Amino acid sequence: MTAATHPARRRWDPIVRITHWSIALAVLANALITEEGSAPHIWVGYGLAAILGLRLLWGLIGPAEARFAAFWPSPRKALAHLRDIRTGSVIPHASHNPLGALMVYAIWSCLLTIIATGIAMAGPPPWDAAERDEDRGSIAVSPQNYDEDGDEEDGEAEGEEGPLGEIHETAANLLYLLILLHLAGVIFETRRSGKQVLVAMAPFGR
Repeated sequence: MTAATHPARRRWDPIVRITHWSIALAVLANALITEEGSAPHIWVGYGLAAILGLRLLWGLIGPAEARFAAFWPSPRKALAHLRDIRTGSVIPHASHNPLGALMVYAIWSCLLTIIATGIAMAGPPPWDAAERDEDRGSIAVSPQNYDEDGDEEDGEAEGEEGPLGEIHETAANLLYLLILLHLAGVIFETRRSGKQVLVAMAPFGR
């Protein structure tokens, strides 16, 4: 095994750690706790959008190791990293390793797709719906849910089962698969190169 000439980075900055674990909690909440299409589900989705937006902004103005330029996706570097794994070489990376970088961008792409399709299907922000409910004293229904004769249309079911709903669900399922692969990669890298992989993203401590 090739010894590292420089110590690996041992701690991500607080913004990276906070957004990482906040995104993880939001995904778990909407996957396991909230009901799809419910107000809590939508609220968590808006929160997820804000958190991801902060992380993407941090990729432009944050410290060097947190910026996009530090872990720009590169298939060539990823293949080189696979060769390092095969030969047992452990090379330190100030930011994500090349395979980790590909995973980060894949997860972000899924999250952006989920957020965009979710907002498109949800319609007005949930606080607007809550105000209308309070004013009317009943559950507000958007006018577009009725046809010309005043009969309720099946717009909600159509939105959930239409193209946006299919894209939303497919992206969510792909995200769950990527998360499992991410966890497997973290376990593998921890066994291969030591506990610094876990320590770097630990939610507490300096």
